[in-house]
Amino acid sequence: MNIEAFWEAVIEQKADVLRTFFHKDAYINWHCSNEHFSVEEYIQANCEYPGEWYGMIERTESVGDLTILVGNILSKDKSLSLHVVSFIRTRDNKIISMDEYYGDDGLPPQWRIEKNIGIPIK
Repeated sequence: MNIEAFWEAVIEQKADVLRTFFHKDAYINWHCSNEHFSVEEYIQANCEYPGEWYGMIERTESVGDLTILVGNILSKDKSLSLHVVSFIRTRDNKIISMDEYYGDDGLPPQWRIEKNIGIPIK
């Protein structure tokens, strides 16, 4: 499976292109919001998500039929930035399951800032 083409379809919210990457019985879990989706529900949730987006793949790792993707997604108006870690399982070059974890980017909590521990990654 072409992970870059899949990422582009997700970011650009291209429903018809996204469908081509999934087995019809695949499922998607968004663990941070406790949601389980069918392929069509996932496509609706992704493609109807408000706003316009861009993003980049920061890292991928493959182990057998599992691809782990780390990506950064940003709103085009630069008001939101978040990271996603996706565990994408494939069979016959199509996604059969995907477990995703999203987190908003931001400053450390005040208590850690006050302790003056850690430094910025970038």
